Amino acid sequence: MTTPLTGQEVSRARANDRIGTDLVLDTGAMRIWHLRLAPGETLPAHRHDRPYFWTVLTDGKGQSRFDDGRVVDVTYHAGDTKHFDDLKSDNGFVHDLTNTGDDELVFVTVEFDQ
Repeated sequence: MTTPLTGQEVSRARANDRIGTDLVLDTGAMRIWHLRLAPGETLPAHRHDRPYFWTVLTDGKGQSRFDDGRVVDVTYHAGDTKHFDDLKSDNGFVHDLTNTGDDELVFVTVEFDQ
């Protein structure tokens, strides 16, 4: 059984805006991230408080723990994309991401300034 994020993890995450493993471009208006997770690897809890989208480049499985106590398992298919167009500091969220599959998970994520 997976445990939810702890209060300490959530507190640390509120100061962590590193939503990928590599920041590849920061124009001031947008930031582009690459995210690569080996099987079993976790991207630490971080906050999302600005509009963004992600696209996964590989098939795989992941699990995220959220600041509201949810634990969500996801099966990804290469090309899946999700857009969060209305995020701001007052409705953002915190989560982590663990690769629970057998292959590397690879994403490209683009954040936009508010």
